Amino acid sequence: MRLLKRIEWKPFCDRISKALRGSSVELEVVSLSIGDRFVSRWVPLIGLAYDSRADVLQIALPNVDHAIESPQALWIDETPRGLVAIEIAAGESRNEVLRLREPLAWPLAAKLQENEDQ
Repeated sequence: MRLLKRIEWKPFCDRISKALRGSSVELEVVSLSIGDRFVSRWVPLIGLAYDSRADVLQIALPNVDHAIESPQALWIDETPRGLVAIEIAAGESRNEVLRLREPLAWPLAAKLQENEDQ
């Protein structure tokens, strides 16, 4: 997993939101205090946005507008096939994981595949 710098969050969310709109995703909350639970499973993504002024990351899914206030960190999980998940440290020993059903071809993934082909 790769940690994104806070300054990268908004442009990353904007690009990913456009690239993944309509793609099948699941959103899971992983917490030591409440355990693991799914907010939604394999539904089309409507959008992903980070508002730096309000310090809120929003994940829009059908019938769910999920807001993460004051996120602590944002990681992306990349494999040679592409981006497979986005993990957000939401504070209070809680992480939120947005998983993609199908990997998204991504610059790092393309670079890794190119190196393997040589």
